[in-house]
Amino acid sequence: MKNLALNKLQRIISNFNKASLLVVGDLMLDEFIWGKVSRISPEAPVPVVRATSENFMPGGASNVAHNIQALGGEVYLAGVVGSDSMGNLLMEELKKRDVNIGGVVRDRGRPTTLKTRVIAHHQQVVRIDKEITDNIHNNIVKQILTFAREVIGNIDAVVIEDYGKGVIVPRLVEELIKLAKQHKKIITVDPKESHFSLYRNVTAITPNHQEAAKAVGVQVSDDMPIEKIGKKLLKQLNSEAVLMTLGEDGMCVFEKSRKTTKIPTVAQDVYDVSGAGDTVISAYTLALASGARNIEAAHIANCAAGIVVGKVGIAVATQEELINKINQEIKKHNT
Repeated sequence: MKNLALNKLQRIISNFNKASLLVVGDLMLDEFIWGKVSRISPEAPVPVVRATSENFMPGGASNVAHNIQALGGEVYLAGVVGSDSMGNLLMEELKKRDVNIGGVVRDRGRPTTLKTRVIAHHQQVVRIDKEITDNIHNNIVKQILTFAREVIGNIDAVVIEDYGKGVIVPRLVEELIKLAKQHKKIITVDPKESHFSLYRNVTAITPNHQEAAKAVGVQVSDDMPIEKIGKKLLKQLNSEAVLMTLGEDGMCVFEKSRKTTKIPTVAQDVYDVSGAGDTVISAYTLALASGARNIEAAHIANCAAGIVVGKVGIAVATQEELINKINQEIKKHNT
């Protein structure tokens, strides 16, 4: 980060307040049950958690929308929830966070995706998923696309958040990419490994190492160099950039006709990596929409991710936290 100008990064982040993004993807509700463990169950060799509190947070594409809002951007959200109490709760949580939910469609045929995490002494004990992952019906695709067409003139970028829960289907992706290209909008994807063939011609994609490797037909254990995987994926998708996340090893940025850039992690204490990928694509896309080059956007996203993994549970980074983190990192590299 030493070669990046602090005032340029600060200016990019201050421009987040002027950026508007459309997020399309799999909506989820995250439930957290917090408690303490003092004994093992006599019924099975599992801990007995005495619940002391619980809370709910937007998850999946909903968490991407929450991240964008927390970082200062305006956000429109499109996806599907069930006609159930969990769907009502998710919608209320999003309204509290000033997320425009005009593109959220109710589907009586499927429940709202719910992930329940039981946490004791800052450790996740178990996760329970309630979901249906069948592809959404064509009439729902039409409703989401209608909303996208209505707001395309008000936004700077489209984010496709694919968790493989049935919302990101071929027709929807094809039409969204076409719409974004027609209106000269940025389009980024947080991918699902089984859907890579859908993402051709997007602006940028943010896979992790394993997802990228599988997309180009290799296993991580095959020891193909990261640079070769990234360059191959870049060519395969014909995207402007690939931002590959590497966990504790940071990130790599691959761009057409440019050298690969490795960005080391800035996380100091890692408590929970849940939702870190949501934070990466949120901050990265906001930065691109705010005038950043790919490398600058990646550094900003890396700092945002470093903030959220230091928090327990599905967390977000604020604009103030992000500026402070970048200040710290640049000072560290300049001393």
